[in-house]
Amino acid sequence: MYTMEQREQNTTSTPKPPLRSYNSLPNCPDPPDCDTSAARTALQPNPSARRRQIESGGMAPFAGRLGGNQSFVLDRFDPANAALLKKVPDAAPNLNLREMFDLNGFREVDMYKAALCECFGTMILVFGSTYDSLSPGHPPPQPSLTTGAFGTVTFLGPLVAACINAIIIAILIFCFGAISGAHFNPLITFATFFARLATFPRLVLYLAAQTGGGALAGLLLRAAAGTRYFKVGGCFLFTDDGARVSSQFVIEFMGSLLLIVMAFGVGLDPRQKGIFGPALAPILVGLSAGACALCFAFSMPGSGGAGLNPARCFGAFVGSHFPGWHWIHWVGPLGASILHGIIYFVVPPGSVQPRAPARMVVAEVDEKRRIGVTV
Repeated sequence: MYTMEQREQNTTSTPKPPLRSYNSLPNCPDPPDCDTSAARTALQPNPSARRRQIESGGMAPFAGRLGGNQSFVLDRFDPANAALLKKVPDAAPNLNLREMFDLNGFREVDMYKAALCECFGTMILVFGSTYDSLSPGHPPPQPSLTTGAFGTVTFLGPLVAACINAIIIAILIFCFGAISGAHFNPLITFATFFARLATFPRLVLYLAAQTGGGALAGLLLRAAAGTRYFKVGGCFLFTDDGARVSSQFVIEFMGSLLLIVMAFGVGLDPRQKGIFGPALAPILVGLSAGACALCFAFSMPGSGGAGLNPARCFGAFVGSHFPGWHWIHWVGPLGASILHGIIYFVVPPGSVQPRAPARMVVAEVDEKRRIGVTV
């Protein structure tokens, strides 16, 4: 039990502070909306916590994200992004040579996770896009005299496959774009590197992952077909029927260049953010790939058209047989990426400022004269 002295000591040792009115609280213009400054500070967003959230998970910032139109990039001139840009230099566009060849990217675990997603996505894409173009391993039938190539499988096969592949590519970009950028194609990875949108570590890891994914898809394709004697549209060439390797190289080079220009224009151009944004871009990229595949599919007898994806043809040859001219599926896209990178460097997006129409300039001059401004 407490003594009288202990009770008096407990009641008088810690006096309570006097109550304060609403109006006496700091930053309290209106009593109903009043809050302490500490509570308001706790409710405000923390920029450093937000940066850690972006860095650790969720939407990974990457300038070479296909279909994003650079909507998910960081501002290189913002000092708050310096720490993250040091870890991931291609989180912002326009890399310099030192940032492009910064080998610290090989130490980042997230880079390997993105490469793993590229391997998985490439395996799915290559298997689907090769299985819908699968045909027996003999030359295609000759066109008829009445309908030409438009009435044979030489035309109908690539038409159906191009439509299916356009849908598959668009949906896969939606699925994996936030994680790895959804390249699934060494051609796109080459192009983003030479356009200074990707680093050398990302280039190496993505190429290895895409090639491995294509090889796995080729083995699965052989198991699904039950034979090694088959051909895949876009990846075959019958030289005995008059098709030449030099002509096929030109087709592969120009087809790759056309696909890069279209994919960059609708999926990687920051000026398109205000027009259709990143939501429609993957669909347009898929349509671009389908249109390019159909464009070169049936014009030359004995040729399967442009491959447009080195990993796809690599997987098809893993499942069947490697020809002596498989180099065109790699050298053609590489040369097209270098040429596009030079043009992209000389005339980058946003370097040409549009001029106002003449009537708008005249109206502006008249308005200045009306208010008394000397022109």
